[in-house]
Amino acid sequence: MTRVLVIGGGIAGLWAAVRAADAGCSVELVTKTELAETNTRYAQGGIAAALFPDDSAARHVADTLAAGAGLADPEAVRVLCDEGPARVRDLIRFGVAFDRGDSGLSRGLEAAHSRARIVHAGGDATGAAIEAALVGTVRRRAVRIDERTMLLDLLVEPGPGGRRAVVGARLLDEHGAIVERRADAVVLATGGSGRLYRHTTNPDVATGDGVAAAWRAGSAVADLEFTQFHPTALAAPGTPLISEAVRGEGAVLRDAAGHRFMPHVHPDAELAPRDVVARAVWRRMAAQGGEPVRLDATALGAGFLAERFPGLDRVVRDAGFDWGREPVPVTPAAHYAMGGITTDLDGRASLPGLYAVGECARTGVHGANRLASNSLLEAAVFAERAARAIAADPASTALLVQENCTGTTPQRVSEHFSCTSSGTLVDRTGLQELMWHRVGLERDEQGLREASELLDAWRAPEPVDRRSAEDRNLLDLARLTVAAALARRDSVGAHFRTDAAAPDAAAPAPELEAA
Repeated sequence: MTRVLVIGGGIAGLWAAVRAADAGCSVELVTKTELAETNTRYAQGGIAAALFPDDSAARHVADTLAAGAGLADPEAVRVLCDEGPARVRDLIRFGVAFDRGDSGLSRGLEAAHSRARIVHAGGDATGAAIEAALVGTVRRRAVRIDERTMLLDLLVEPGPGGRRAVVGARLLDEHGAIVERRADAVVLATGGSGRLYRHTTNPDVATGDGVAAAWRAGSAVADLEFTQFHPTALAAPGTPLISEAVRGEGAVLRDAAGHRFMPHVHPDAELAPRDVVARAVWRRMAAQGGEPVRLDATALGAGFLAERFPGLDRVVRDAGFDWGREPVPVTPAAHYAMGGITTDLDGRASLPGLYAVGECARTGVHGANRLASNSLLEAAVFAERAARAIAADPASTALLVQENCTGTTPQRVSEHFSCTSSGTLVDRTGLQELMWHRVGLERDEQGLREASELLDAWRAPEPVDRRSAEDRNLLDLARLTVAAALARRDSVGAHFRTDAAAPDAAAPAPELEAA
């Protein structure tokens, strides 16, 4: 029986575990905290799919490619959009109660979509509904679940022909003991790395554990310079996300003087691609001395806001704002990692026995800028494909990544990346401040090189508990992200360099050498 170790408990990990178990595999699912504490749980906007008569997979493909600024992989995008509707129907079978109206499924519009195709559950609780349904589904399967167990490193041994292969993982269990789990296939579904930054919409668990561990094991990673900053996080403690769906319903952005500024920035105004809106907010804040801009949803009315966005309504009111009567302060915040572990269309990484799905994977569907509400869809589509591939042949691997996965000629960036074992122990708060100010919404050569020097002066702690293990991962990822940002000298999508002559969407994706 094929042994499968799934690490991560969001939609990607749960889906992979369920489908692998259904295929007859012996499955163990590991989560860093409680099973439901993942980025998936906090997803508000919904899930995009061409489910309606006035829409098509081809339109969804075109929108996704346009948002990706020329760097999305067309074949990966085709797979995403063609297979997406079936995966949404699977979610319904798993028990997700998507919101409905008189004519069937309710749907919303979000930035850079040419059609209203976003389905949601509980108004603004789509992620929580999906998480709950999949947790219930996996608990009904013969899946071993280890909560409060963290990935430390992958186990790598010589395989057939002497090629290194992943054979399991080293974990830190809930009692603080370091244990090893052997497996025929390891599926990384560890989510993003928003905690690299001072301001993020991500929960505490989002420290990029899977990407860092895969890189240390020798797996290829790419596109780490593409961090998506959401334009509208509430400017209040915790920077809670205010879903793009609010702007999709008609809310607008205003500066400190009350002027609506987005129509002067982009023809699509508040529904322009996320990188455009986020930078516009960032620049307007700089022009007004750092004061947040305002999201004005007053025209929607208090009753509509409470009905359509019940969770957000509570969050905004708990922060002391009556958004039905007054505009609320918002600021950009790190939201989503477009890059990660490079995979093929079945989730295979460049090491035999290793798969990656969800936000920690770089499938190629997002390019330089993720289209809103494609993240949950990507996780479901590629977790399904990975589970099928594992059931067929768990030890199979992709061809050379640059030939089979990225479609580009990778640039080696080792000259931008160094790592020392000496120096001052890394300070997480200092690292997050550094990344926010030097590697945030706008970057330049000088700031990136200063960041690189400061990061090189830090050393990682020995990973003996969750905090120290996370700090090691964050330092590795910060160095890799800076290296990738230095290597890509043009501006494209979410990677905006103020010292670039002009955007060049055709530039190849830099690929980072493995450790």
